[in-house]
Amino acid sequence: MSDWNGVRAALALWDGLEGGLPVLVNLSENHTFRVDCPDGTRAILRVHRPHYHSRLAIESELAWMQALRTEAGLFTPRPIPGRNGLLVQQAPFDGPDDIRHMVLFHFEAGEEPVVDDDLSPIFTQLGALAAQCHAHVERWQPPTPFERQVWTAEAVLDPDAIWGDWRVAPGVEGAVRSHIDRLDMALREKLAAYGRAPDRFGLIHADMRLANLLVEDGTTRLIDFDDCGFCWFGYDFAAAISFFEDAETVPALRSAWLEGYRRYRAFSAQHEAMLDTLVMLRRMALLAWSGSHAETELARSIHGTYAHGTAELAERYLSTGSIDR
Repeated sequence: MSDWNGVRAALALWDGLEGGLPVLVNLSENHTFRVDCPDGTRAILRVHRPHYHSRLAIESELAWMQALRTEAGLFTPRPIPGRNGLLVQQAPFDGPDDIRHMVLFHFEAGEEPVVDDDLSPIFTQLGALAAQCHAHVERWQPPTPFERQVWTAEAVLDPDAIWGDWRVAPGVEGAVRSHIDRLDMALREKLAAYGRAPDRFGLIHADMRLANLLVEDGTTRLIDFDDCGFCWFGYDFAAAISFFEDAETVPALRSAWLEGYRRYRAFSAQHEAMLDTLVMLRRMALLAWSGSHAETELARSIHGTYAHGTAELAERYLSTGSIDR
């Protein structure tokens, strides 16, 4: 589908978008389009992946984003209601029977950082943003009903995991499978012992990777709360280093993140000691994702290396207790 006729038709659900030009800017969990509007403005349209989030789950995501903006004073993406006043719309996408949830957002300026940038200042800000989000969650009373995923070890590692079964991901075989099996068992044991007390486990963004950041004039902003859910607070750091977990810069980025975090919320030595465990849990989630989302360009780009790299990182982590080189 290259002409996006379904998207063009759906634009009529919002004021001022009829005749707009949809341009696909990302395909990961969802299709994300930039809409070039007839009046010269832009907007961002998120077309949700089918069978991933319910309408209530999407509304719950938007409720937390709004609360972070109004109660904590944080930047969050700003959804635009449709003509019927609702933030979550439904329309056919790839054919008349393919009914999708859709959410429109204001276009926000900024650039996505890349691995080769000097990321330390960004990670200091990212740690501060994570801490402010977590501090807000500790005092926030979510609306009822409220529904978001719960990112436990089982939800990542079991065969029916949220992002699929890591055991069937490309390259998981032979010695690679043996190393990752051992990692699976170790992660379950360590996270069970760590527990889910409210000082370490709650509602988090859960996907603070570089692709979900906008940087403008030295200020880092969070976008795309689509994977927000209940998880360990330290997982927000783990997600931040997605796809470059074994880079030599990671120790410095960890320090920068902790510096920023501790300006706004306590993060004990016990929690700091669990960061590498959570990095490995995130790595396992991404390994599973690479198999279940094989149609995406990102998944295809790592198919030849990610399982092997995970096994190497697992061997280092299991033998030294650290992911650092």
